[in-house]
Amino acid sequence: MKKRMLCLMALCMALLGHSLLQAQQPDLGVFAAAEAQKPAFIDTLQRVVEIESGSRDYEGLVRLGDLIAEELRSLGGEVEILDANQDVYRMFDTPEQIGPMVHARFRGRGDKNIMLIAHMDTVYPRGMIADQPFRIDGNLAYGLGISDDKQGVALIIHTLAMLQDLGFDEYGTLTVLINGDEEISSPGSRSTITRMAAEHDVVFSAEPSRIDNDSLTLATSGIGAATLTVRGRASHAGAAPEMGRNALYEMAHQMLQLRDLSEPETGLKVNWTVAQSGTTRNVIPDLATMTADVRMLRQEDFQRLEDRIQERIVNKLIPDTEVTVEFENRRPPLMPGDGARQLAGHAQRIYSEIGMELTVNEQAEGGGTDAAFAALGTDTAVIERFGLRGFGAHSNNAEYVDLDSVIPRLYLLSRMIIDVSRGTAPL
Repeated sequence: MKKRMLCLMALCMALLGHSLLQAQQPDLGVFAAAEAQKPAFIDTLQRVVEIESGSRDYEGLVRLGDLIAEELRSLGGEVEILDANQDVYRMFDTPEQIGPMVHARFRGRGDKNIMLIAHMDTVYPRGMIADQPFRIDGNLAYGLGISDDKQGVALIIHTLAMLQDLGFDEYGTLTVLINGDEEISSPGSRSTITRMAAEHDVVFSAEPSRIDNDSLTLATSGIGAATLTVRGRASHAGAAPEMGRNALYEMAHQMLQLRDLSEPETGLKVNWTVAQSGTTRNVIPDLATMTADVRMLRQEDFQRLEDRIQERIVNKLIPDTEVTVEFENRRPPLMPGDGARQLAGHAQRIYSEIGMELTVNEQAEGGGTDAAFAALGTDTAVIERFGLRGFGAHSNNAEYVDLDSVIPRLYLLSRMIIDVSRGTAPL
């Protein structure tokens, strides 16, 4: 009897081990499709990198938008170019003409609505590509904006190409939105992103992962700015300084009394980073300005910051000066929700199928993205950083992506779309 029990236990363990092994196996059809897309992915990556598309380069953004639109149209999408100058949240650095958005809709036979977002603008001025062209060195591909976020554009295009090759259309609607103003806080696209995201069950954003690990992100910082302006009275600095009202002195006073606004315990960071005053050495300056960079983990902290600054600036050093502050709500924070957490856990299981580990970050890292606009005012699950492993964003000569992450990331994003569509991923 004892021997029989041991045999039964051994058989059960073997069956359990086989079951677990089967559960960890990748979908070979999807993986093969990802492998097949890699050469075309690299070709697309080169083409989008070689069109310069700084946030203020309207002509370049139009050219790149047309290329992306044609790629999405060739995959069967209903594509339109949206004007981003219709509903603008204007900030101090908003250009007169904002680059367009590319909107594509793919209609399937299911009932789940999925949205994919990325951006095509970069931080680089036109002309820099002459000294820093697209190039491949080993498993690394270099280029302006290649990590942030042109790899994301290529990733979305070739994920859709994979689904087409697989004959998969079990989603309800698969929506793509590529904007051209993310690097300047999305003044023209934010309202469109927010509106469209609320119409979908999930939103996957294709910003890059870190070069040192594969990750997804559920939280990003909110970003704001505060600009304080002091208006005084000019006078001759040698002959009659007492007749002036020195705006520079008053600004220095305000900076000192506003230097301690950060709150490490809540994640609020306030740093005065830019100051300007005066035009001529021998003139008492009548104008001075200073600007603060603001980061927050909770949107309500920004309003509270506004109130605190307004209360303090009433205390002036120099009478007859005018002190005012303007605030810019550049980006809301992205907060992790239960739906996003569950979906991210499912993504980790998918990644384990190909023998890789996926980190899920629930702590904001200081930067902000359009994913926060997608999550604004809705319970839609939003997950950031589906893109390739990348490094050097916003740098002069070191931006690159790891081409070894092309296949894993194509596999991950396509499997997430498939599983959400089929209802096998938690929502």
